[in-house]
Formats: sequence, structure tokens, C-alpha cells
Amino acid sequence: MTAAAPARRARPGNFAAATVGLGALAAFLLAVEILIQTGVVNRFIVPPPSEIIGSFGRVIVEENVFGRFLLTASECLIAGVMLTVFGVAGGVLMHRFKLLQQACETWVAAMASAPIVLMYPLFLVIFGRNAWTIIMMGFFAALPPVILKTIEGIAGTRKVLVNVGRSFNLNATQQFWKILFPAALPTIFVGLRLGLIFALINIVGVEFLINFGGLGQLINELAERYDLAGTYAAICFVILVSVLFFMALEKAERWLRPVD
Repeated sequence: MTAAAPARRARPGNFAAATVGLGALAAFLLAVEILIQTGVVNRFIVPPPSEIIGSFGRVIVEENVFGRFLLTASECLIAGVMLTVFGVAGGVLMHRFKLLQQACETWVAAMASAPIVLMYPLFLVIFGRNAWTIIMMGFFAALPPVILKTIEGIAGTRKVLVNVGRSFNLNATQQFWKILFPAALPTIFVGLRLGLIFALINIVGVEFLINFGGLGQLINELAERYDLAGTYAAICFVILVSVLFFMALEKAERWLRPVD
């Protein structure tokens, strides 16, 4: 009963936050609509929100948006799974072997700021013009923050927790799974969120650049037709992909850390 009571009390606050967020979004769209209708903002650059909303039905019916949405979402899912496995494992290895960390951490950090999306011709040569080029570009672009945040999370584990583990004669494997990994989970999930942002940006960007499948290709086609309202509607579906993945990450974090 005592554990369930805080969760029940938190729901009205969550509802209020969602209401305020939706209200702020509605107020923003209304302000943009007014600015465009009064001529302050050029409607040939930014279409009115009313036209964008009105174009959703046409984009859904005529452009196979759900098929494209599922393709982009599946590419993000595959890249995200690879990111979780290899990114976290890479961070753990670099923390475990200090020489490896000293040798590679700077290069990983430099890779985080590199414009990897510009390397798409090389990926096209290696993987061909298919979905794997898009997935691998999203994966490599998103890898550095996951590795760096994993190292940071494990290294930031409080010494008192490590000493408690030693007092119970835990071996290295037990210490990792019972102390280091649970303590590092919040920071690891921060890295995964950052990684998913980079992955989605690169996946949609490469779809746009090579004009192959998914929502990025749809945005490219609509932009070339100068269908501004449809282009912005397609961008909304990209945002939806991001929202769904962030919601799934939040659920996963709550499942792995039920105490919080």
C-alpha cells in the first residue's frame, strides 16, 4: 500500500504536466498561424499550421506514410539495439582496461563531433544502396555518446558501494552486475537517449540524401514538389518516431530500476 500510494499521487501531476505541454504547443501553433495570416511570416517559407494539419489526410492516403514510418522506425530499432549492445559493451571494456581507455577515449570523443553523415558515399560503397547503409550510418554516428556515458557512469559509482561489495567478497563479475552496472544505469540511459537522437537524425538525413525509403525519402519527394504543408506533415511523423522511442526507453529504465 505504501509503495502504491506515491505512484497514485504522481498521476495528477503527470496529467497536469501533459495538459500544460499540450496547451503550450497549441498556443505556439496559434501564434504561428496568426503571424503567417497577418503577413509577418512568409507563408511560402513556413506554411500555416492549419494547412499542415489539413495535409495529414492527403499524406497518409496518397504517400504510403505508414509504410515509410514503419521502415524508418525499424531502421532506428535495429540501430538502437546494436547501439545498446556494442556501445555499452565498448564502454565497459574501456573502463575495465585502462590502457584501452587512455588510447581510445579521445578518439571516441572526437568521433562524437565528426560530421559522419558526410561519409555516406563510403558507406554506399561498402554496404550498397539499401537499408543497411542507413542503419550503419545511424549506428556509427550514435556510438560515441553511449560509450562515453557508460564509462562515466561506471567510473562515477560511489566508492562506498564498491567497498561494501569487497566486504562481501564479491568477485569482479559479481561486483559489476550487482553494484557497478545498477549504479551506472541512469548515466547509461542518458547516453542511450543522446545516441538515439544522433541515430534518428542520421537515419532520416541519409534517407533524404540517397533518396531511399522511409520518411527521409518522403520529405525529399515532397520538398522537390514544393509541397510545404506535406513536407512539414512528414516531419511530424519523424517527431513521432522519436517520441515513441523515448517513451520505450523510459519504460525500459523504469523496469530496470523499479525502486525509483
